[in-house]
Amino acid sequence: MRRISRITVAGAATASLALALSACGSTSTSGSSDSKGDKGLAIAYDVGGKGDQSFNDAAYAGLEQAKKEFGYQTADVEPTEGETNADKEQRLASLAKQGYNPVIGVGYAYAAAVKGAAEKFPDTTFGIVDDATINTKNVADLVFNEEQASYLAGVAAAKTSKSKVVGFVGGVDIPLIHKFQAGFAQGVKDTDPKVKVLSQYLTQTAEEGGFSSPDKGKTAAEGQIEKKADVVYAAAGLSGQGVIEAAAVNKVWAIGVDSDQYQQEALAKYKDSILTSAMKDVAKAVYNLAKSVEDGKPETGIVRGDLKTGEVSLSNSNPKFADDAELQAAIKTAKEKIISGEIKVKSS
Repeated sequence: MRRISRITVAGAATASLALALSACGSTSTSGSSDSKGDKGLAIAYDVGGKGDQSFNDAAYAGLEQAKKEFGYQTADVEPTEGETNADKEQRLASLAKQGYNPVIGVGYAYAAAVKGAAEKFPDTTFGIVDDATINTKNVADLVFNEEQASYLAGVAAAKTSKSKVVGFVGGVDIPLIHKFQAGFAQGVKDTDPKVKVLSQYLTQTAEEGGFSSPDKGKTAAEGQIEKKADVVYAAAGLSGQGVIEAAAVNKVWAIGVDSDQYQQEALAKYKDSILTSAMKDVAKAVYNLAKSVEDGKPETGIVRGDLKTGEVSLSNSNPKFADDAELQAAIKTAKEKIISGEIKVKSS
């Protein structure tokens, strides 16, 4: 059941609040409120916004599932160039004022904003994807063991490579992306120590475009391919599209990230070059938080997804990958050992 406090707050939304929201990012609202005028899930996107075919789009899929199942009004808000933490906090606070609950910041960059907004609106449940540093009673930290799926991607890369050289392209040089690199490199080396891993980060900060510049991703991948890499794994948000394009043009393999990129419409012309994707189920995490609020038992604290829960995994959409019995056996074995604890995957 929806909580009475949510209904009351929702009824207080005003035109001025809507204007405040639009001033700090473009907004899309969808669905229809129930007869009580109640509002539901709202998400604020990370760098790259909706349409990245990866991280942000996965969050939107969770929002769409919640809207369909619960029949309430939802909102999703785009980031703006050069925005500050104060801008982010204003965005989240405006959503909470309008009666949306839960309100989720998609990406670690929302940490300070979520903490600030949550303290101002203690009766609203907030969520943040990819950050585990907030210790506030009405916040759910939605995090994943990305290194585990990346390890399996490393197994796939090592088993697939003919040149014995593979590449990793990270969007931004930060601890979160280090997890992807560390797991991938460990998976490669444990599978075939003779395979060399080339690694490159596109930028030092997100503001420099590491997660939102396909051209940067393409250039980095081309450089690795020139050095004989025949499988390239990208953990770079929207920039990863450039990595996939470079792989397709040069007839080598790409490994996608976060969503099943083989299935993404915007990448359809490159899909035959996408071996697999190291996925984390952001959609499920977003939906589950919305459902917990809907059920009157909001999730709070650290909520972690891993191989054991099924919230990180490798996609099997490409038939060349799914039908390779030897490769699938190697991945299955590695997965079982990670879940049992026999393999300890590094996160840095």
